[in-house]
Formats: sequence, structure tokens, C-alpha cells
Amino acid sequence: MPFPSCACSAFVLSIILAASSPIQAQHDWPVFRGNGLQTGVANSTLSDSLTTLWTFKAVDSIEGAPVIAGRTVFVGCWDGSLIALDLANGKKKWTYKSKTIKNSSPAVHDGVVYIGDTGGTLHAVDAASGEKRWTFTTAGEINSSANFAGTKILIGSDDHHLYCLNADGKLAWKCKTKEKVRGAAAVVGDRVLFGGCDQLLHIVDLNTGHDLKTIQLAGHVGASVAVWGDQAYVGSMANRFHALNVKTAEIVWKFEAKRTPQPFFSSAAVTENLVVVGSRDKRVHALQRQTGKEVWLFPTEGRVDSSPVIVGNRVLVGSYDGHLYVLDLARGTELSRFHFGPMAGAPAVADQCVVVATIPGAVHCLGAKTK
Repeated sequence: MPFPSCACSAFVLSIILAASSPIQAQHDWPVFRGNGLQTGVANSTLSDSLTTLWTFKAVDSIEGAPVIAGRTVFVGCWDGSLIALDLANGKKKWTYKSKTIKNSSPAVHDGVVYIGDTGGTLHAVDAASGEKRWTFTTAGEINSSANFAGTKILIGSDDHHLYCLNADGKLAWKCKTKEKVRGAAAVVGDRVLFGGCDQLLHIVDLNTGHDLKTIQLAGHVGASVAVWGDQAYVGSMANRFHALNVKTAEIVWKFEAKRTPQPFFSSAAVTENLVVVGSRDKRVHALQRQTGKEVWLFPTEGRVDSSPVIVGNRVLVGSYDGHLYVLDLARGTELSRFHFGPMAGAPAVADQCVVVATIPGAVHCLGAKTK
């Protein structure tokens, strides 16, 4: 199944970063990249020896990523189902039906699960019961995933808007762009950052929705933006990966693979020293965060649209070749691999477990080997 070709007041991100870590102070993985800054770094730990604890077979393809909250796994399926699974054993708790779900991953906030569908509707579903709270309809498919700022909900749509909704589903504001919005927004203080198929990085005022700054990327953006300090990191479908200074609206560095460069649909994982991202060149690239110099690359046998997740000194990433790879963060060497089937969504890590979903429609949970 092909992916889409698309696939601004004073700004004090460095002060915000100094005040708090970008990693949430809890062990859930409630949004697509784990936290509001979209860094893709887990706060939970994992055993050095992982084994498959359970597998759940869905009735259709899964291209979005699972999320984990309150020891429950939430995942969207192409048949329009939002499914809740018990993290302990993989047993289904409930199913909620909508129209077909494509790339949209669920997101959980204050006991509510949010997911978009191809009919352009954002569904707010009670996380405990699976009952509908409310819906909000846009004029285009929703392939983006939600992020949150206090009680506000942020979601992109193919109708060329980023929407900000209140907790009751009423519109707070919408920011118009020139093309589709498919990546999840990052939230930093009173600023929202997102890329779009209009080839721009948008920096938007959280309170008003006004576009304060834009940065030209010269390529469609289908990935989510990751933020560390006063810099944002995102790749484009024009084969380039960018580091951007969001205070000055300038490009700090650009990276393009030396051999057979291909688009970046994968969203990056970011630490103090490294940026790790997958590419359709079938490789995982690790770059120096401050300079963009390549530190290592790891080849797979399929395109890497899956977004890497960093857990301690390891990187977990899926590939279209059917493998979930576990790599050494510092060197990029393979530590282990698991064959589950082609993967497009990112892993989710919580409570010493990693959960992945596959395009053939299976959800797998890995954890420590039991005696």
C-alpha cells in the first residue's frame, strides 16, 4: 500500500529546555513520538534479552503506530477499528468503529483516546470503556496524529489546516496552510511547530493559531517535527533532513545521503548528541545533533518509514523488510532482530515492554524473558 508522496513574540525554547526534560516524567507512551516535543525517546527501560510475550491478530492492515497508556495498548486498523488491548496479555478490551484509518496513530490524554479517519473525522473515545465522547469533522482525511497542550488538542488534516480544539471538541482556532498537514505537531511552551506538504515548517502561536514564522524546506513534509532546545529536526520528501533554528527561522544544517539519497518519511528520535532517522534509502542514519555529520548508518533490506525509538543505549526501528531491529545507539551495530512482517509505524515503549504493529495486521509485545 503506497504512502502519500507529500509523501511566530519572543521565543525562549532554550529556557524551557533548561527548566524541564523533554522526556515525560512517566512511563506511558501516550502519543506518536512518546512526548509533546516528539523526541522519540523512552523513559522506560527494557531488558537486555527480549522475547515475544504475546501477539494479537487484527482483521486488516495497521500502518499507524501503537500507543500505551495505563497499561493499555491502543492501535488503529485499516478496517476502521480503534482497538484497546491489555498490555499484560494482549487480550482485547474493546473495539470502537469509524471509517477507514490509514496513517493516523492514536493519542491518549486525560482518559480519552483520539484518532482520525479517512472521512476527515477526529474521534474522541473514552479510554476505559471505548464509548464515543464526541467527534469533530474536517474537510479532508486525517492522517496526522494528535498532540496536546494543556486541555487543547492539536490535529492536522488533508484539508490544509492544523486544528486546535478544546477538550469538549469545540474549535479554538485553525491555521490555514497551502497543502496537507500529515505529521503530528510538536508543542513547546506557547508555540506549536509542524511541517506540511506546502514545504514549510510552521511556527504557530498556541493561543491564537497565527503563523508567526515559516521556514522554507523545499520539499513536502510528511514526518513529525522533533524539538531539542531551540532547534527543530525534520526530514522531507526531497531527500533532505534538516536542523532548523526556530528563533531565527534559519536552517542550521542539511543532510543528504551520499549514495542513492531517498525521501525521509520517518520522524527522527533526538538525544543531546544524536539524531536518528530512517529513510527510504533502506537505511537508518545517525547524525551529530549539532553539526549534521553522519556518525553511522545501518542498512536494512527495505525502506525505513518506521520512526526510530531510543531506549537507553539502544535504538529500536522497523523496516519494510519485515524486521524490528535493535541497534547499539553509539555505534549503530545490530544487537538483535525480530521478524514480524513489514512495519511502517513506530514502536511504543512503556513498562519495560515494546509494542510494534505490522502492515499485515499484527500487534506484537516484547519484554523480558520469563523463567
